Amino acid sequence: MARRLHHTLPRQARGVSLIELMVGLVIGMIAVLVVMQVFQISESSRRTTVGGDDAQLAGMLSLSALNRDIQQSGYGSSAFPIVGCSITVPGGWVVPALAPVTINPAGIPPGDANTDTLMVIYGDNGGSPEGDLVAAQAAQATYSVATPTSFAVNDLIVAAVTPRPLVCNLTLELVTAKSDSPPTVTVGTGVAGMINGTLFNFGRDPRFQVYAVRNGNLTVCDYRANNCGAVGSAGDPTVWVPVSNGVVSLRAVYGKDTTVPMDSAVDVYDRIAPAAACDYARVSALQLALVTQSGEFDKQLGADIPFVPAPEWRASDAAPIDLSARADWQSFRYKVYETTVPVRNMAWQGAQSGC
Repeated sequence: MARRLHHTLPRQARGVSLIELMVGLVIGMIAVLVVMQVFQISESSRRTTVGGDDAQLAGMLSLSALNRDIQQSGYGSSAFPIVGCSITVPGGWVVPALAPVTINPAGIPPGDANTDTLMVIYGDNGGSPEGDLVAAQAAQATYSVATPTSFAVNDLIVAAVTPRPLVCNLTLELVTAKSDSPPTVTVGTGVAGMINGTLFNFGRDPRFQVYAVRNGNLTVCDYRANNCGAVGSAGDPTVWVPVSNGVVSLRAVYGKDTTVPMDSAVDVYDRIAPAAACDYARVSALQLALVTQSGEFDKQLGADIPFVPAPEWRASDAAPIDLSARADWQSFRYKVYETTVPVRNMAWQGAQSGC
């Protein structure tokens, strides 16, 4: 019987063709591009959101700090006989005007272009804000006072003669000794001719602070620690200490009682600098605006929006917000924080006689 032979033919080998490989690579690249595009959009959105949050936080904290200081401004230092006088502090530096708050005080280096500087002054004494009458003067540096309990060693005081001179220059001096019986206060140098004059106690830690926007930061200079008016000091971070970054503008206007005689109500808001004691007494409020900038550069703002208007606030006619001096300012997002702060340590004194 013949054997039937079976021959098994090998199957044809199969693989991925070059065309299939190229199609797979193209699909994979498209998928990667889509994922990267989604990631880029998500990351950009995240940075914009985070940058906006940072700008919002900087604005709120900065405005809160300014609001707190301005509300305290003038405490113990706003009495009519001394307001508006220049004052020499213990470091030997002359503060241009003893006023609760001053916009762009004379002699202070300006901040960034189109921004304002604010000088805020207040004491921390618990005694009478109207001062203490000097009954006698045994020596130039020793004053006999009516209420010695209003003073303590190491307090800083100002001696003001009566009547107030036309050119009023005061000196902040340290109390070196005090006696209850006889009731006397002794300082380092003193002022001659102080009988019937007045001693004003500023306390142990009065504030003479100047706020300015420098290089996109809100900075502060302490006049008791540094000469804020020194030429060349504006770029020194040890003099002008940054307190908040991302702040690109600070603008302010005075709220004044212009009625004659005064009626203790704000009539106008303007930026006219006070020149005399009555002018300072009429300032009973301050409007101010802070502008913060997002840290995220948004190239679409400049490309897609050909004209981006500057931020605005309620007093823009008197003090417009102008950011044009900053490079690429139209490629950032901004937030404006504004408020009206009562200068209550002037307002409580009411209308001043003769004003």
